[in-house]
Formats: sequence, structure tokens, C-alpha cells
Amino acid sequence: MALTILNNIASMAAENQLTITGNALQSTLFQLSSGSRINSGADDAAGLAIANGLEANISALSQSASNANDGVGALQVADGSLAQVTTLLNRAVTLATESATGTVSNNQRTALQAEYASIQAEIDRIGSNTNYNGTPVFTTSPTEIYISDGTGNTTQASDFITANVGTLSSANLLGSGLAGGTLAANGAITSGDNITIGGTTYTFLDAAAFATAGGTGATAAAVNVLIDNSANPLTALENTLNNLSAAVNGGAGGGTVYQSGGGANADASASATGTTVTLTATPAGQTLGAGNIVTTVGQGAEFNFLNGGTFTAGAGATDLSSATDAQAALANINAAIQTVAQTRGQIGAVINRLQSASNVISNQVQNLTSAEDSITAADIPTAVANLTKYSILEQTGVSALAQANQQQQLVLKLLQ
Repeated sequence: MALTILNNIASMAAENQLTITGNALQSTLFQLSSGSRINSGADDAAGLAIANGLEANISALSQSASNANDGVGALQVADGSLAQVTTLLNRAVTLATESATGTVSNNQRTALQAEYASIQAEIDRIGSNTNYNGTPVFTTSPTEIYISDGTGNTTQASDFITANVGTLSSANLLGSGLAGGTLAANGAITSGDNITIGGTTYTFLDAAAFATAGGTGATAAAVNVLIDNSANPLTALENTLNNLSAAVNGGAGGGTVYQSGGGANADASASATGTTVTLTATPAGQTLGAGNIVTTVGQGAEFNFLNGGTFTAGAGATDLSSATDAQAALANINAAIQTVAQTRGQIGAVINRLQSASNVISNQVQNLTSAEDSITAADIPTAVANLTKYSILEQTGVSALAQANQQQQLVLKLLQ
């Protein structure tokens, strides 16, 4: 090879290799200090995208497990409260049985009735004051637990586990004197859907059909209710149910306008909460019987009674002031005990489902974390070996560069 002084090719090659070695050594040091194989997008662009997607799944699933555990907590509060209600009702059985016998005087029954009234008051207190994280436990609004991995359609029905705890009151359990029931809307209401309450049929119409109909109900037995046109489907449904409730009561609508053809319904009053409507028979409606308060739900209107129940028959308010009343109360108390037991069974089933979902989620998080770890985690033994290799190469590269720079100095020997 010719001896030249214009360019030192050996020095340039040694410098290039030393730069490559320095970059590799820096990358290896990053891996060892962070424990991660991917410390920038340049390390593995495709792997980084996959790992970030898995991390998002893991975050959504971890929070879903927390949601499930919170749901279990809320339902366990409800179950524990209902267990206490059962204890109170068992005491009420004792009081009613004692009052029903002929060997007890009316004065003594007064004391029994006082304790029985305190039991009813305590049931009402439990029903109104029990809450979880500041939210009432016993309510007509279903408790929806959101569980998702954060991918796909995050509003689909399978993302929710729903628990219908329902309201709790002594009137509902032991008789209020009036029939009642809560209807839940399970889907969107479309123009032409209708429901008959007592002697009045309520037909839901969209804005165009409502305008065509003139917005009027011809008689008290034919009422048009305007369907809310809000862009949010849930808001539209809630406002539409407010309009139905207003039409039943003969008052102003909630959110939009309604038209009630003949004023308030003679057979029932209504109140709307969220996606449910609670109906209570009037004294006139009480004579219709439970099955005739809501007689038809026509043309696809998405209504059903909460918890698979029906419009309950009105039972006279119970008391223990006489042997006859106590005997009637005893039947209602026993029925209340069965109702509470059934509700606790339903709550228990949802608790088991939530716990099962939490277990499945924990397994998913474990597997996804393993997959994410296999992509991002640095192979420490390999990184240590590379550190040794690149450290030696860096030292030899520096030595080679020094030798290459000294090589051209041999030309000076020729000039001596």
C-alpha cells in the first residue's frame, strides 16, 4: 500500500468504527440503567407501538378490576343492610304473633304496636340513609359497573354488569295501602310506541308526527307524548320519560313539551328518575286491581317492571292494634321476609359475577403484562455481555485510531 499524506483512510475507518461502537455502548448502558430494551422510538418502532397498546389495555383492565371491587363493596353494603332488615322483620313476626293471640289485652297491643312502628321507622331509615361512597344504595336507578379492556366499542352492553337493588321502605315491604310499580325503559322509544295506564293510552310521537297531530290529545283516553330529540340518546330517553310522567300527572314536561289530552290520569300518578318511571295508583285506580293499572305496552315500547316484578297489589298498611290486624300483618311480614331474601339472592348473584369478572381480569392483566414485558424488557445477561464487548471494542478502537494517526508520521523518516 502506497504511503500518502493527503488522506488517512485507516484513521477515518477507525473513527467510524469507534462512533458505531460508542452508539452501541450508549444504547447498552441505557438498557442496563432503565431495564427496558426500548428507550426511544428508534430502538424498535413496531415493538413500541405494540407495547403502548398493551399498556393501555392493562390500564383499562386494572381500573375495571377496581370498578368490580367497588361494585362488590356497594352490593355487600346493600346485602348487609338487608340482613339487618331480615332481623327486624323476624322481630316483627314475634310481635305480630304475640298480638294475634286472644290472651293479650288491647293495652298490651299498644306497646306491641309502638315497637312494630319503630321497626318500620328503622327500615325506612336504612332504606333512605344507606349509601356507598356518598351514593344511595337503595334506589330505583340500576347500578351499572363498567368493565372493559379499553378496546373496540366501549359502550356495548357487554361492558356493563347491572345490579337492580331497588328501593327499600316499610311501605313497599309491609304495605302502603296503594298499588305501585316501577317501569324501566330498556331501549330507545320510537314514534308510534304506546303504553296504556289505567284508562289512558299514551302514544309517543317524534317532532314531525307530533306537529302533524297538532300536538293535541283528542280525549283523556288518547294522549300524545313528544319524544325528545336531544343528540345524546340517554338524555333524549330521560327527557321523554319526564314528558310521559308530566303527561300522566297533567303538569309541565321535563326538557321538552308534551301534550296531555285530558289533564291528570285518573288512575295513577307518575315520577320519572333516570330511565325509570314509578307509577302509584290513585284511590280510583286502586279499584282496578294490579293487573289493570298498566294494561298494554304496544308496538315495541321498551318497558318492563324492574326485577322482573309486576305492578304490585295495594295492601293495607299493617298494624298490630287488634288480633285481626295482627294476623293480617303477619302474612305481610312473612311475604316481606321472602321479598328481602329474594333481593339478597339477586344481589349475591351479581356479587359472584363481579368477583368472577375480577378474577378473569386479573388473569388478563397478568398475561398482557407478560406479553408487554417480553417486548420491552431488556435481556440483562445479553446487555452485560454487550457492555463488555463494546467496552473492549471502544478501547481497541481508540488504540487503533492512535496507531492510524501515527502511521503517517513515518513519512518524516524519509525526509531525514
